Amino acid sequence: MKRILIMVLHNFFWVPYGWFRLCYYAKHVDKYTEEQRYAMLKDIVKHANKGGRVTIEPHGIENIPKQNGFMLYPNHQGLYDVLALIEVCPNPISVVAKKEVENVPFLKQVFACMKAFSMDREDIKQSLQVIINVTKEVKNGRNYVIFAEGTRSRDKNNILEFKGGSFKCATKAQCPIMPVAIINSYQSFDTNSAKPVTVQVHFLEPIIYEEYKEMKSTEIAQTVHDRIEMVIRENEQK
Repeated sequence: MKRILIMVLHNFFWVPYGWFRLCYYAKHVDKYTEEQRYAMLKDIVKHANKGGRVTIEPHGIENIPKQNGFMLYPNHQGLYDVLALIEVCPNPISVVAKKEVENVPFLKQVFACMKAFSMDREDIKQSLQVIINVTKEVKNGRNYVIFAEGTRSRDKNNILEFKGGSFKCATKAQCPIMPVAIINSYQSFDTNSAKPVTVQVHFLEPIIYEEYKEMKSTEIAQTVHDRIEMVIRENEQK
């Protein structure tokens, strides 16, 4: 991809140091606190964005809960989404990723530093265990990202149906649900272009447990989907 090449070239002398640092943290995750690992990831992402001419434009930072133990549900446009979230989310986050991307170079090391979970959608037993593990961690104050579409849309700023099962972790943890609208992220890695791009990340108002506890998971999914879609339609041309 052209943009990845430009990211590397513009950070030519810094890349060896950044790569070594990322790999070292990934192999020694328990040596560092979550805050230290997250600060390191932010530093790497900021270098990559500057070199790749990607600007991340945050909105609604004030909506992020002050207390950790919440879940972010963004729309999914491509491989760049997690990196965009890392740059602008002030609270350390982890992610539930699909098994197919767990060994993608760079993302593999990033996910290791985040202590992310990989879910095999073909293995029901393994998927249930991931839900149990994430629920436990959210209750203990960690924040997780789940892409409720299950896969990237591959249709620019149009989003797919949100799957109700993706919200089981949140309902079991009884935690705030944060809808997140991501706009133009697909232009970063999923097009063969290196033109400057601005990615918008909108943190919508959280949905607290008292608001959704009587709703079915499919109703929660539709509610989050519709709120995100409305924000995308209002802002995609800006």
